[in-house]
Amino acid sequence: MIEAHLTARISDLADLEASVRGSKYVIGENSVIDSFVKFKPAGGRGDITIGRNCTINSGCVFYSGHGITIGDNVLIAANCTLAPVNHEFRDKNSAIREQGFQPSRGGIVIEDDVWLGANCVLLDGSILRKGCIVAAGSIVRGTVEAYSINGGSPLRTLGYRT
Repeated sequence: MIEAHLTARISDLADLEASVRGSKYVIGENSVIDSFVKFKPAGGRGDITIGRNCTINSGCVFYSGHGITIGDNVLIAANCTLAPVNHEFRDKNSAIREQGFQPSRGGIVIEDDVWLGANCVLLDGSILRKGCIVAAGSIVRGTVEAYSINGGSPLRTLGYRT
């Protein structure tokens, strides 16, 4: 189910795939979902919730997995992947595709006023605190401090907003 505020803008070229497990997508006031953005229900029953005044740029892929919650005034640059889900893989006698998914690590939470540069990857359990910045091409796993500026893989703090 998709719940979009009347002022939200969703490109006709975006692909918000319907969930067969009951996940819902909520898109807040004045938020923009650009062309070639993909919402994919996979690996769980989590919802994707996007706050007010957010922009999700072209080529981003959001897996519903264990859920994605995005606050207000968040900017997500092109080609970012948010994957709050992990395949199970421990049984070497079974194909990975037959093992299902691991338990939730908490989904993905992005608080208000966050900026993600292009080509970032956020993994299950990522928490991006208010006002932080993540540089292009970074991989995020775990908590990112409020108002910090971060980059790389592994992710490291480069400085702070003043």
